[in-house]
Amino acid sequence: MPVFPEEPEIHESLPGPGVPFPRESDAQALHAPVSHGAPAGAPTTVTAAPAPAVPGPRPAPPRPVPPRADRSGPSRLIPKPGPAPRRPAPAAPQVEVRRIAATPAQALERADDAVDQLLDSGRNPGEVLVLTVGEAHPWQQHELTFGEERYWAQLAEGGDVFYADAALTEPVAREVVVLVVNGGTAARAAEAYTKALGHAAALLLVCGDAGPAATAAAAAAPGRPVHA
Repeated sequence: MPVFPEEPEIHESLPGPGVPFPRESDAQALHAPVSHGAPAGAPTTVTAAPAPAVPGPRPAPPRPVPPRADRSGPSRLIPKPGPAPRRPAPAAPQVEVRRIAATPAQALERADDAVDQLLDSGRNPGEVLVLTVGEAHPWQQHELTFGEERYWAQLAEGGDVFYADAALTEPVAREVVVLVVNGGTAARAAEAYTKALGHAAALLLVCGDAGPAATAAAAAAPGRPVHA
């Protein structure tokens, strides 16, 4: 018969580290002290060793509480921003009004003299507008002989003194306006003064009587009257 080598005898040993015991009772039995005085066959009482107390973290010292603000006084409230203040609109430029005393028969001649003075003082001819309340100025009648189109083209070009009726409806503004009260009713003269004031940017010369409004405005003007 063939001879087989003897199998090594397997002895029971404790489980290695990390290997759990098959039963909780086996683990308790290993740590239980063996009583040598107990008779054979008597039940063995296993006393579990108390688990060592694990020291916990030390309690931190209490932090000082900051003093609370005194609420008895008035609370500081941040005011809400209000609407931005409105800026005042720029004032319209003040037009100076000067009056040249003249009768209706003299108004046209006095107006021509005033225009000559303006040009001699350095005024550009394109800055002067002459408006008549009564009969049209002779120079206006002359320009109209070349046709309405050519006449109004001179107003748009603005290169020379322009002569027109006081009832002018064109949106024109020039530095100096000369109003000639050479006829018409007092009501028409007062209306012509209001329109002429709207066409003037800096100076309005009134030749003749254009009503109480023109007289009062000329009296309150800082400049001296123009005498032809």
